[in-house]
Amino acid sequence: MDILKQIAENLRQGNDKKVLELTKQAIKQKIPSKEILDNGLIAGMNVIGEKFKAHEIFLPDVLLAARAMYAGMDELKPILIKERVPTIGKVVIGTVQGDLHDIGKNLVGIMLKGAGFEVIDLGNDVSPERFIEVAKKENARVIGMSALLTTTMLGMKKVIDLLNKQSLSGEIKTIIGGAPVSEEFAREIGADAYGYDSTSAVECVKKLIKIS
Repeated sequence: MDILKQIAENLRQGNDKKVLELTKQAIKQKIPSKEILDNGLIAGMNVIGEKFKAHEIFLPDVLLAARAMYAGMDELKPILIKERVPTIGKVVIGTVQGDLHDIGKNLVGIMLKGAGFEVIDLGNDVSPERFIEVAKKENARVIGMSALLTTTMLGMKKVIDLLNKQSLSGEIKTIIGGAPVSEEFAREIGADAYGYDSTSAVECVKKLIKIS
């Protein structure tokens, strides 16, 4: 089996040690770093995303696959940086101000990284100003906001209002998600997209920055 297919297969199985070993081998074989990334690590995570969406696997399987992906990425990242291989785009994510829940947000971050995005995770209890400050500094294309409490949902609107106030809504797109959030609420507050789960969030972000 082709070494890149082996990387993808072992990633799907959550075998982080084997993914690390195979990534090292692929680098030694002088396979271009972008090929290792796209056809090995990302290819494996794409399958994980589809299986998770279809309820064929569950959260523990995703977390194991993510650990394997990070093992390969840690080995590959210095080369990608050295060769200036671009990511698909930068996404700033965080749980809105007043909300400390982050499991869903973390899962979205894993899936975005697995799809080839550079993710800047601000954690939880993030102020509107912080979202925008970091997005501007990092030249991020998208801000992703999560909330689990109905009392914190309006924090999402504050971010969008601030983007509009600074005339940034054309440059920086917004996606929202979380248990109490809906498509209707997204439209109501002027968000660009709503992700009902982690895999749909990735699809939405790709559309927002026009990647097929």
